[in-house]
Amino acid sequence: MSAMSSKPVLDGARVAVVGLGASGRAALEALGATAAARLAGYDAAEAALDAARDSGEVPPVTSLLAVADPDRLADEVLTGRPDVVVVSPGVPAVSPLYTRAAAAGVPVWSEVELAWRLRAPRPDGSRAPWLTLTGTNGKTTTVGMLTSILSAAGERAVAVGNVGTPIVRVATTTGPDAPDVLAVELSSFQLHATHSVSPQAAACLNLAPDHIDWHGSYEAYRDDKARVFARTQVAAVYNEADPVTRRMVEDADVVEGARAVGFTLGSPGVGQVGVVEDLLVDRAFIPERWHSAAELAQLADLAHLAPAGGDVPAHVVANALAAAALARAHGVDPEHVQQGLRDFPAGAHRIERVADVDGVAYVDDSKATNAHAAAASLRAVRAGTCVWIAGGLAKGARFDDLVAGQREHLRAVVLIGTDREPLRSALARHAADVPVIEVTADDDQVMPTAVAEAARLAQPGDTVLLAPACASMDQFRSYAERGEAFARAARELERRS
Repeated sequence: MSAMSSKPVLDGARVAVVGLGASGRAALEALGATAAARLAGYDAAEAALDAARDSGEVPPVTSLLAVADPDRLADEVLTGRPDVVVVSPGVPAVSPLYTRAAAAGVPVWSEVELAWRLRAPRPDGSRAPWLTLTGTNGKTTTVGMLTSILSAAGERAVAVGNVGTPIVRVATTTGPDAPDVLAVELSSFQLHATHSVSPQAAACLNLAPDHIDWHGSYEAYRDDKARVFARTQVAAVYNEADPVTRRMVEDADVVEGARAVGFTLGSPGVGQVGVVEDLLVDRAFIPERWHSAAELAQLADLAHLAPAGGDVPAHVVANALAAAALARAHGVDPEHVQQGLRDFPAGAHRIERVADVDGVAYVDDSKATNAHAAAASLRAVRAGTCVWIAGGLAKGARFDDLVAGQREHLRAVVLIGTDREPLRSALARHAADVPVIEVTADDDQVMPTAVAEAARLAQPGDTVLLAPACASMDQFRSYAERGEAFARAARELERRS
């Protein structure tokens, strides 16, 4: 089914929406505005159904069912003989619903796919272009940078997808609030069931093993990430330092004329954006790219995103280059790239300096929920001066490469979380001389205890860094709650000092 035929296909259709969080409720609301004949909603939790009923967002539906068992859920959904299933990212690719729907010939769409098919036309009949990006790490920062750049250029730009307002709600908006362009952050979960999106430009920032339990294998995870480049119209942006992202572009089925554009922390070649001395420069989107470059910004324009007193971390520069490349593919001028990067605010829980106590900096990077992100955070700390607070829910990951690669930065380690063994064993193998303290306190005392232990181990000039390399759900509701607990404990030390 093509994007152009989506509304006729949905006219009179039976649609099942599985997962009734914010995006699921928005999907039902958008579908209610079509001529769909029959809507049904499903969730694992009765509370989600109650929230859907009480939200005022959900149109009349044939049924709302709470079904926790995955096998029974698949049976219930498909017994309803839907023409389309719109599925939440909470339903894993290895679930019975996906396999049985495929066997029955029932298409499964993400909310992103539904949004693309229901995009509202503008007065001239065109539709707002999408700039899409994915990656294991850095997505939210990069989409925020991109939105800031687009706004600096005078565009009505909205960050959507895996962040912010549900994309189907924004994509179907008409009138004066309709967006000029969408900056779309896509998770591998969303990409798995996205089939017809044709972005103006797309990027994959990096790739490292993650969410293997959801996808079933690293290869399946990689292949779903690669879907971001399918049907790209102008530029497919990849990371020159990550060969996997280059291969994704080489293998992608893009619109004829779309170009591959690499970003690099070194001097860029023709067709790339990169860094020359203290400048971010473009050799991809200028006519004279064969013999010159256009200045996009200075490293100083990113200084507010560095830990106080530190250099701009390399991954922040890489994110800025990717955002700049996407914006340039959209036609944004260099001066607006620079202004947008200057205007972009430092995000909470992303290398955020939250306290200084007795000459020791306390830095919250609770957003570093996997090894790849934690490595980037550790690299930003001077060798031998990091007291690292790490641990949580490992999701089956191992940490040998992380510890071996970042050993030189460590003074000591404080382990938290219920799943400490993978980090403990990696530290024993690759950093046996680094002191390790394990925190076994009750959940409400985990972070105060961890911060107190870190303070005892730190010396003036050191950094106590929360970069857990793990998910937070074992002891906290979210990475944000974990970061806030760290900041409170650090500021309490600061208050008492």
